[in-house]
Amino acid sequence: MISAVSVAIELQKVVIMEYEVVIGLETHAELATITKLFCGCSTKFGAEPNTQVCPVCLGMPGVLPVMNKKAFENALKAAVTLNCEINKFTNFDRKSYYYPDLPKNYQISQNYYNLGIDGYMDIRVNGFQKKISIHNVHLEEEAGKLIHPEESGADYSLVDFNRAGVPLLEIVSYPDMRNVDEVESYMQTLRKILLYTEVSDCKMQEGSLRFEASISLRKKGTEKLGNRVEIKNLNSMKSVIKAIEYEAMRQSELLDRGETIDRETRLWDEVGEKSQRMRSKEESQDYRYFPEPDLLPVIIDEKWLSAIKASIPELPLERKQRFIEKFKLSDYDAGVLTEEKVLADLFDECVKLLDLPKAFCNWITNDLLREVKDRKLDINDLKIKPKQLASLVEIIEKGTISSTIAKEVFSEMLQTGKEPQKIIEEKGLAQISDKGLIESVVDKVIANNPNVIEDYKKGKKSALTFLVGQVMKETKGKANPKMVNELLTKKVGV
Repeated sequence: MISAVSVAIELQKVVIMEYEVVIGLETHAELATITKLFCGCSTKFGAEPNTQVCPVCLGMPGVLPVMNKKAFENALKAAVTLNCEINKFTNFDRKSYYYPDLPKNYQISQNYYNLGIDGYMDIRVNGFQKKISIHNVHLEEEAGKLIHPEESGADYSLVDFNRAGVPLLEIVSYPDMRNVDEVESYMQTLRKILLYTEVSDCKMQEGSLRFEASISLRKKGTEKLGNRVEIKNLNSMKSVIKAIEYEAMRQSELLDRGETIDRETRLWDEVGEKSQRMRSKEESQDYRYFPEPDLLPVIIDEKWLSAIKASIPELPLERKQRFIEKFKLSDYDAGVLTEEKVLADLFDECVKLLDLPKAFCNWITNDLLREVKDRKLDINDLKIKPKQLASLVEIIEKGTISSTIAKEVFSEMLQTGKEPQKIIEEKGLAQISDKGLIESVVDKVIANNPNVIEDYKKGKKSALTFLVGQVMKETKGKANPKMVNELLTKKVGV
């Protein structure tokens, strides 16, 4: 029995001692459209089962599909971004197979003329860059979803066809990855590219981004690939990593015993953290592909392709480098900012309004991300706008509020979406800069802490910090910190 705890360590031993792990990924990303690929039904997630269906996506006799142009353009944008050779002539094919949640008993996909072929994507692993080749990028329709009752003894399953017909982008890599670090970098980099280009929302928790891993082992130093095993049912990037680690160990044990690796498809058991045989691996002929008779081929002319290329925004790696060079940010800070497009956009818009890049970087990477984590907020639905954050930073720079009060204002801004000045006025948070008022509080603090004053006069500099804290406590954080320091230094100075 393989111990899940020791799998990662043992995998490294396998790689070092005898075998090389060869890994390829198939990525399925639901495209960001409001209607399905071949009909006008909504793609909105979370609707009541079987309420977003029509005769077309249910595969009723006599219906005809009509291609969603937005979905096609999203797929084309992804293919261009992944440096693919674009097939100017492309069409759809019928992929015939039976599955309970596939209403037509065939899937409209692409096989003979994929949208994009022979592309690549650069990833960075442990400070080094590596090119991962892309076999093809193609467009197809989603299947539905089976729902299995959890009660004990249930002998039935339910099917929800809401997802059937949702436009799906499939990206197939070559088996160029050799360890889980490369796999993780590939998945993260591809996710960011799809988000930056707004091709997909990539919400794995909603099933809009999924990965299937193909793993094989071969003797170190040999070129011939071993029989590959495809792992399905991977619901998170962590699951992908665990499945690869487990499968590499399973295959190595079989090879060590002189057994053959079957070319098969396996399911990942999330609870048991192990793979289980599903079926033998299908070949292309098993699907009986033939051109879809109800859809015309699509011809991509240069004008259309040029327009798609022009719509591709600055990509994550390019944006990170710009942040480092233009705003003098550290590699780490620039990496955090560009991890999510919404953060990078917020930063870019803020520095256009106020040229204080380091201040905005600190607010976004520290305070904003902390609030998002603590409140379990969706980073794509934040109420704070660039103009509001710029206004808050400007108010701090003017000395209207202290940095401590600013954090309180910022938290309120995230919760309500109100302007910072309005929050300051409503809560009476403006900084106290009345010298006479602050001096009276300073005198009170000095009178109440004679021992601390003696410590300071004896050279204990931290005593002054304590006194400043007491003044700020008395004024509920509103006193002008600079004025407090100056008055205390003057009154207790030696």
